[in-house]
Amino acid sequence: MADYLINGPISPELIASRISLRENRKDTGGHSVFLGQVRGDIIDGKEVEAIEYSAYNQMVNTEAERMISEIRNAYNDVLDVDLLHSVGIVKTGQISLFVMVSAGHRDHAIKACSQFVEMLKKRLPVWKKELFADDSHRWTENR
Repeated sequence: MADYLINGPISPELIASRISLRENRKDTGGHSVFLGQVRGDIIDGKEVEAIEYSAYNQMVNTEAERMISEIRNAYNDVLDVDLLHSVGIVKTGQISLFVMVSAGHRDHAIKACSQFVEMLKKRLPVWKKELFADDSHRWTENR
């Protein structure tokens, strides 16, 4: 079983390395990539400076594997689904989620990627605590 969690933000170098793993496949016609970035939302007059993500690793891995299987069953053209989600503190402007779906054709890659991201937001057991400059925080739910 793969490990889908990474401590801290997801670096551009790591994203590039994950994408480059697929460059020599001859059966792939399209890749769809989604990057989730921490926003500096203003909440009750306070700006979010970072999000602290926490998760139960084994539950994340089990549920991610289940969702990947569902995507592969729904889109028979999907060849690979790659997922990384941050845990720990990720500052505004940094990347906290990386998803890449590779398929034989672009339409399945795009549709499957979009559906997979929606599934993650609803089902992946990752919790978010928004951190503010005044050292206050609030727990939030995925929408």
